[in-house]
Amino acid sequence: MQTAVITPDVILQDPRLDENLRHIAQKVLNQQRITVQEGITLYEKGEPGFLGSLANYVREQKHGNNTYFNRNFHIEPTNLCVYTCKFCSYSRLIKQREEGWIMTEEEMLNIVRSYDGKPVTEVHLVGGVIPQMGLHFFASLISKIKAHRPSLHVKAFTPVEYYYMFKKAKVSYREGLQILRDAGLDSIPGGGAEIFDEEIRNIICADKCTAQQWLDIHETAHNMGIPSNATMLYGHIENYAHRIDHMNRLRNLQDKTGGFNCFIPLKFRAANNEMAHLGEVSVIEDLRNYAVARIFLDNFDHIKAYWPMIGRTTAQLSLSFGVDDIDGTVDDTTKIYSMAGSEEQNPALTTLQIVQLIKAVGRCPIERDSVYNVLTDYSVTEPPQEQPKSFVALPVLNNGAELAN
Repeated sequence: MQTAVITPDVILQDPRLDENLRHIAQKVLNQQRITVQEGITLYEKGEPGFLGSLANYVREQKHGNNTYFNRNFHIEPTNLCVYTCKFCSYSRLIKQREEGWIMTEEEMLNIVRSYDGKPVTEVHLVGGVIPQMGLHFFASLISKIKAHRPSLHVKAFTPVEYYYMFKKAKVSYREGLQILRDAGLDSIPGGGAEIFDEEIRNIICADKCTAQQWLDIHETAHNMGIPSNATMLYGHIENYAHRIDHMNRLRNLQDKTGGFNCFIPLKFRAANNEMAHLGEVSVIEDLRNYAVARIFLDNFDHIKAYWPMIGRTTAQLSLSFGVDDIDGTVDDTTKIYSMAGSEEQNPALTTLQIVQLIKAVGRCPIERDSVYNVLTDYSVTEPPQEQPKSFVALPVLNNGAELAN
C-alpha cells in the first residue's frame, strides 16, 4: 500500500470542513504554531481523516517517506518498586517478592555480553525503584557496560528513578547526572511523565516525582548536553485539555533547550491494575492522538509509536497519522510482557521483519542510531538474514509507563 502525498489543496478542499479546523489547517500549512485552544479544538472537532491528512503532511514535510528504527535491547533490573501507581500492572511492591525479580550486576552484564557480535546499537535500561539499586550501583553498572562495549549507547533511567536515587545519595540533579554521564550515560528515555496535570497526577501516581521535577531533571540533562525523549500516558481519566497542557509544557521546554529527540504517546492498558475498570480507548483514538501530537508539537522532530505496546498493525497505520519512528527491534529479556498476559514473553523483531513491516505500507525503512543519525537506508540496501525470534502473539504492555522509551 503506497501512502498518498497530501497537498494543502486536498486538506482544505472539503466545503463542509469546520471553519475553526480550516483556520488551524491553514496555520499549520503556513508553518505557524497553533495555540493551546486550537490543539483542544483538533481533539474535539477533528475527524480521523482530517487529522491524519494534516499530520501526514507535517510528517512528510519533515521526513518525507522515511521511517526510523534502531537495533536495541531492553534490560529491566527489577520490577519491585517503592511507588504504587494505580495504572501500573508491571511493578510489585517490595514486600511482594514472590511476584518480582531483582537482577544482580553480573546478571545484567551477562545480558549485555549475550549480544557480543550482534549489531545492536543501544541498551535501554529502566525498571522499578528500590533502595539497594542506587546512584553508585548504577554508575558502576554503566561503567562496566561501557568498558565491555564502548560503542553501545546507554539510554537509562527516568526522572522517577533519578529523583529517588539523587535524593537518597544527597546530590543535586546536575551532580547526579554528572556522575552517571562520567560512567557512560548517553541519553535519557521519556518515561515517568504520565500526565503533568497536578490533579490527575495526584490521583494516578501521587507518590512519584512531580511534573515539575520531571521537567526540571530533563532540563538539567539538556543543559548538560544529554538528550532525552518524552512520553505521555493517555486514555485513562484525563481529558483533551489535560493532554494538550501536557504537550504544551513539553513544547515550552523544547523551545528553551532543544534537547528532546522524540515524543512517544503511551496508551493506557487496562490489564491487572487498579484502573482496569476504565477500559481502553479505541485504535481510532490512538491514531487521532498521534496526529494531534504531530500537529501540536511543531518543535519535536520525531513522533514515535512503540510497536510492542500497540501492536504491529496499529504501528503501521500510525505511519499515516504523523508517526515517523516505530522504535526498534526491542529484544526484551525479562518478564514484563508475560505479566501482562501475553503469550509472547520476549517481543522482538529481526531487522528483516521490521524493514518488511515498514515497506508494507509504502514507507522507507531507515536504521538510525539513538540520536537519529542515519546508519542504513534499507530502501537501497538489503537487510541481513537474521534468525527470527519466536513471535507468538502481539504483546500488550503493562503500564509501568516509567519503563517506556
